[in-house]
Amino acid sequence: MAEVVSQVREFNRFYTKVIGVLQPDLVGSRFTLTEARVLYEIAHTSDIAVADLRVRLGLDPGHLSRLLSAFEARALIEREVSTTDRRRQLVRLTEEGRAAFAELDAKQVAAIGDLLAELSPADREQLTAAMSVIQEKLGHRTGGTGLVLRAPEPGDLGWVVERHGERYCAEYGWGADFEAVVARIVADFADARDPRSAAWIAEIDGRRAGSVFCTPAAEGGTAQLRLLLVEPWARGAGVGSRLVDECLRFARRAGYRRIMLWTNDVLTAARRIYDRAGFTLERSEAHDHFGEDLIGEYWSQEL
Repeated sequence: MAEVVSQVREFNRFYTKVIGVLQPDLVGSRFTLTEARVLYEIAHTSDIAVADLRVRLGLDPGHLSRLLSAFEARALIEREVSTTDRRRQLVRLTEEGRAAFAELDAKQVAAIGDLLAELSPADREQLTAAMSVIQEKLGHRTGGTGLVLRAPEPGDLGWVVERHGERYCAEYGWGADFEAVVARIVADFADARDPRSAAWIAEIDGRRAGSVFCTPAAEGGTAQLRLLLVEPWARGAGVGSRLVDECLRFARRAGYRRIMLWTNDVLTAARRIYDRAGFTLERSEAHDHFGEDLIGEYWSQEL
């Protein structure tokens, strides 16, 4: 535990330096970080009560009172007593306050844009994924729309190839041979336009979190589950199980009598999902298709 605490503190020191928290003015504005957070909450909540503002930000009542008094003296906010509960004081931005917040917001957007400008798209994806994991593990909930499965839209098939290539290289060291296999599967799916085939993209709060495909296998009457993928930041949220269940439901509706899949023994999380979904391991065989010595596995179940 002591080592973890030390790593968290080291990250905090690094990140506060990156975003300029310790500077007297945030991104070259006239506001500190705390002042900017208070302005943000007031700007995004119509007539917010001071008590609610204090709870939302976790600020000491005296500290918040001094901040609001300073804002009022600068004509950035105005306060009034609630007409429904005279114990509650409401606060809102003035015209000058809205203009000041708009300027501050634009500066923050520009500063973050400059920070990310030198990163590749893949690096930006990794960065935001890591941020999502931190938020999730420390109890943050966005209150978004949750998990949704949908059919592929323009750009999704390319994303499936890209993410398979990047994730399996990063996690297992698989090279271009594996990405080529994925690209052929995706291209065949797109070319076939077969009503016995289907694919799903999983989204969490509007962000692509995974994929799975169902296509006809070589053996008549048999479907094949392919290209199951769950992004690292979305693992543990039931995405993989939902995708596999949807694939099984489609296969039954399409009239398949059996469904099979091919995987590798190193993919332990996927294998657990297949086992829970009712698949049975039929046989295994060694191969080195992706530049590594692997054990391929064939799983199936009757429908």
